[in-house]
Amino acid sequence: MQISKNVNNIEWIIEEVQRIVPRDRVLTGEPLSGYTSFRIGGPARALVIVHNEKELSRVLRLLRDSQTRHFLIGNGSNLLIKDGGYNGIIIKLGGEFEELSCEGELIEAGAACLLSRVSSAAAENSLAGMEFASGIPGTLGGAVFMNAGAYGGEMKDIVESVRVMSPDGFSTIDVSGDDMEFSYRHSILEENGYIVLKARLRLRTGDREEIRERIRELTCKRNEKQPVNFPSAGSTFKRPVGGFAAALIDEAGLKGTSVGGAEVSVKHSGFVINKGGATASDVIELMELVSDKVFERSGIRLEPEVRIIGEDETWQR
Repeated sequence: MQISKNVNNIEWIIEEVQRIVPRDRVLTGEPLSGYTSFRIGGPARALVIVHNEKELSRVLRLLRDSQTRHFLIGNGSNLLIKDGGYNGIIIKLGGEFEELSCEGELIEAGAACLLSRVSSAAAENSLAGMEFASGIPGTLGGAVFMNAGAYGGEMKDIVESVRVMSPDGFSTIDVSGDDMEFSYRHSILEENGYIVLKARLRLRTGDREEIRERIRELTCKRNEKQPVNFPSAGSTFKRPVGGFAAALIDEAGLKGTSVGGAEVSVKHSGFVINKGGATASDVIELMELVSDKVFERSGIRLEPEVRIIGEDETWQR
């Protein structure tokens, strides 16, 4: 593909994207706060919602050839977007990427399917093994990417294979669960940049009511122990070797500590929450404060589990 001399003009790039994706799915200057569970984030130059592999491939090729900055989001449940927004193209999957089917003990679902929906489909079909994911507020693609887990279960336990697209949009391949190199909150996709299109999950036949009861039990436990009534990005820090982030934060006396509208939850100190009107700067400052104080007390440096992207200053003129 030959790119014209207008390559550095992002407005021209957006016009080219609109030749691939219908204009009503190319949202310019779109505030990103509505696309993250933190409810925080400035505008994107453009938010592009792609509905199938062909659209995604063509958009990725254009952005690669034009060297246009871009980022793919799922449900935004593990993401903090800075107050200045994102000076580039945000890609979000929809359409065919929301399809789901069940055959025997296998569920095949698109990357844009919410984990709650996949878990409900498993229960409806008397399939056990995915109850742990029922309350994780993310998409299947994001969960596979980071090997999401909760209550003793992880995606690595149920992923049989994953269909992925190369970051340049030129190829798609199927990767077995064994070759995904899953580890704690990690997969090989974090290294190679491949994009999850869909995944096949291997579950096991169980009793429908027992599965539903387990989901209800975990939902109650989550509601009792986590600040689900406030916007957040889930667990803010990764679990450190030989300990738990929440315990270390508690021991440092940081529960309830706040910066602006951001607060270390008094219900579960592993969560930084948006108490109301929090900015990304508030959250980042609080995360840095927590990390420093924990390190001073314990010698353990907490690492963010939440991904942070975007600009400190707005790109808008």
